[in-house]
Amino acid sequence: MPVRYPKLYQINTRLWLGDISRMLQRPVTLDDIPDQALDQLARLGFDWVWLLGIWQTGAKGREIARRLPELRKAYQDVLPDLRDEDIPGSCFSIAAYSVPAEMGGEAALGRLRSRLQARGLRLMLDFVPNHTAQDHPWVFAQPEYYIQGDQDDLKREPGNYAQVEGTHGRRVLAYGRDPYFPGWTDTLQLNYGNARLQKAMQTELMHIAQCCDGVRCDMAMLVLPEVFYRTWGIQMQPFWPRVIPHIKKAIPGFVFMAEVYWDLEAALQQQGFDYTYDKRLYDRLRAQASIPVRQHLQADLDYQEKLVRFLENHDETRAAEAFPSNVHQAAALVTYLAPGLRFFYQGQLQGFRKRVPVQLNRGPLEDPDPCIQNFYLQLLDLLKLPGLVDGDWQLLACSPAWDRNPGWENFIVYAWQSQAGERLLVAVNYAPVQSQCYVKLPADWLQAVAESNPEDAFQGFICLEDQLAEITYQREVGRLLQEGLYLDMPAWGGHVFRVVG
Repeated sequence: MPVRYPKLYQINTRLWLGDISRMLQRPVTLDDIPDQALDQLARLGFDWVWLLGIWQTGAKGREIARRLPELRKAYQDVLPDLRDEDIPGSCFSIAAYSVPAEMGGEAALGRLRSRLQARGLRLMLDFVPNHTAQDHPWVFAQPEYYIQGDQDDLKREPGNYAQVEGTHGRRVLAYGRDPYFPGWTDTLQLNYGNARLQKAMQTELMHIAQCCDGVRCDMAMLVLPEVFYRTWGIQMQPFWPRVIPHIKKAIPGFVFMAEVYWDLEAALQQQGFDYTYDKRLYDRLRAQASIPVRQHLQADLDYQEKLVRFLENHDETRAAEAFPSNVHQAAALVTYLAPGLRFFYQGQLQGFRKRVPVQLNRGPLEDPDPCIQNFYLQLLDLLKLPGLVDGDWQLLACSPAWDRNPGWENFIVYAWQSQAGERLLVAVNYAPVQSQCYVKLPADWLQAVAESNPEDAFQGFICLEDQLAEITYQREVGRLLQEGLYLDMPAWGGHVFRVVG
């Protein structure tokens, strides 16, 4: 049964299979993924596995990925011993929604999905709505599915258009892009103003949905009508509000996750997405700005429950590189103990620092960081607690510890309560200085203790059992009712208390 706040682990499939191939010293398919690896994902408490890069890419994308000097420099920064065979091309330049024969084809994917299901794990795959590879069959058979240009466009914007040979002769077609950057030169832009194209993409999505339990939709906001018009000057009928219900009706329980930016998260939730990326929280945490973080967390819970909380993914700098060690742990507590889908990336749990470009099928050898690795194991154990899986959450208000003491603004404090009454208090001092505050605990937490002492409600104590440090603090209910809980915490300090009493 789906949980309220699931945990997802993203794996770059081509890197994973490459590692297994080198270990076994032979070519491998999805059938060669060891049971022990799947068992480990289940033991860590994950609910979802997102296999990035499962679909067929083409020779054209591979050739472009290998040819461009600026891309090769990025690859060599990661792999000094780079070889051409390390560069199969971007996994977002999709030539067909089919599993390559070298991975074992769709039969092997089906068997892997069954193995995941046997362990309580659901499978997520990619859907790239905005564009295709340049050697997708539609380029030659249905060129009207793409944004058309002319020779003037090609001369004026060579970074946004390409000349393509097809069965209907030579055409100028637009590269896939968003409105703020030059085109992705290994792709071609689909034309959502064409009703037949929209129908064809719905068919592709239905095929994908029969292979998995959910899709991560790449740059999902690019096919919103207002964004598409701003980019291309072409009117289109809404795509997501028609397609998502169609898929969900055919496959109940199917999940849609959107990569989305530009404050369009709520718009895509309203159009049917179950989850949307929360890049805003990530950016504010990287800026080490506690007040904007807390303001962001004041949004309606209905909205926040559909946010995807992350510290890294294939697009972002590795968390161990982006955040100093103590800031990293504080940011992880704020991120993963908030409501929403908890999203982790391959190598994050080990503290790896090198981000591998999506055009590669091999990454560098890195040693795990023991401190980060132990922290994430502890955090994942915490995330198995019922209160953090299906409980009720609230952001608590903090106040100054004394007049003109500004430290209270540095705190992010959550309360969690499970259906069975388990209570958790999360407190993070998200600042580079020692800070103090008072925080008011939920009234019903103290009421139970007060009711157990009817002659004097101010008698009694609660215990705060720190799940990170195995230390227990005892506090008087009377003082908590009058003043709140006093916190004095070091820079980037964090507590996760089980509240007993």
